[in-house]
Amino acid sequence: MAKILIVYTSQTGHTGRMAAAVADGVRAVEDAEVVLKRAPEADLSDLLAADGIAFGTPENFGTMAGLLKDFFDRTYAGAEGKVFRKPYALFVSAGNDGTGAVRAVERIALGFKLRKVYEAVICRGEVTEEVLEKCHELGGVLAAGCGMGIY
Repeated sequence: MAKILIVYTSQTGHTGRMAAAVADGVRAVEDAEVVLKRAPEADLSDLLAADGIAFGTPENFGTMAGLLKDFFDRTYAGAEGKVFRKPYALFVSAGNDGTGAVRAVERIALGFKLRKVYEAVICRGEVTEEVLEKCHELGGVLAAGCGMGIY
């Protein structure tokens, strides 16, 4: 069984809707379990227990939200050497273009030595059905890949 952790933060509800769609995508995969947590509630034990992780953040001032950065700060020392090449994916709710948030998370993921397995889903402006479908697909691909041992 693939266990997928979704760690996200949402201020307007947009990233929360995207996280729910990612979770639905995970649930659509047979023998996949989803753990959906807001960033302040997620901890090192969640990270270590997961087979794959999806991170979700709004774009704040051209970068990731501080609460997601806090999750990375709180878990880095304990995760060092224990999450090598663990698969991850990212979804961003952006008022601008979202690329700053993507770069910030990808840079930190390199430090953790995580492996990106899906291109970031970026929602620019209002959350559309198309964005939610992409998030659903992200969750399904991450869960299926982990379950089949591809990642």
